[in-house]
Amino acid sequence: MPLFMDRHNVQGVTAEEAAIAHQSDLAVQERHQCRALTYWFDEARGAVFCLVEAPSENSVRDMHKEAHGLIPNQIIEVDGGAVAQFLGRITDPETAAEKPIADSAFRAIMFVDMVSSTDITKTLGDSAALELVQRYRAVIRKVLTENGGREIDRAGDGFLISFESAYAAVKCAMSIQRKLTKDNLNRADDIAIQARVGIGAGEPVIDGDALFGSTVNLTSRICDCGEPGQIIAARVVRELCLGKDVTFKSIGSKILKGFSDPTDLELIEWQV
Repeated sequence: MPLFMDRHNVQGVTAEEAAIAHQSDLAVQERHQCRALTYWFDEARGAVFCLVEAPSENSVRDMHKEAHGLIPNQIIEVDGGAVAQFLGRITDPETAAEKPIADSAFRAIMFVDMVSSTDITKTLGDSAALELVQRYRAVIRKVLTENGGREIDRAGDGFLISFESAYAAVKCAMSIQRKLTKDNLNRADDIAIQARVGIGAGEPVIDGDALFGSTVNLTSRICDCGEPGQIIAARVVRELCLGKDVTFKSIGSKILKGFSDPTDLELIEWQV
């Protein structure tokens, strides 16, 4: 059966009220051939995201309408594996029966892209270049695990990573650049492994029909703006890191490919 995620605008709703609404969904779900698997509640942004197995979008709407009248403002079809990778679960947490869920679905998204991998292959040859790339991947995976990141996808030499916290994403990015720099200093040859990093943040259902679709696309474009060794972030990342030990430098606005409005970009400063 298809899997859907919906978004409800619920300004002023409490975690307790969201939990009651979820229980109401469970009480009527069978009448609509649905399974209300779980939900995420974001009080600060006034949003609830529900994950529901259902025959159709209309079935999801009808279930919510009968249960509590909170009709979602958007519904998209999703893949369960992608939901688990981005958000960490696809069912209610074990504590849900004892206390209301207060788990936001807002995530920081990070792209890491290895620079000049083709040139490295030409210089070193396939075998040596593959060994170098494997070391690079090992560095990325170790650091993201240490900082609570989830690897969503890897295309070639690029990584797509999800974080529950923008600050964790920033710390991870800084650690990646430091580790790669130190690794380069210890190399006997003149071949340097360098990466550019882009960081964005957003909700799983915003616009379009893909999970975190616009945020992933925007973050990819932000990453493309970076030079080797740089970390570039959207302005929202700076706002989410207020009061943290991170130095941001505004580098102005830019129209990114696929987006009509300019995006305010921030350079994250780091030292070895």
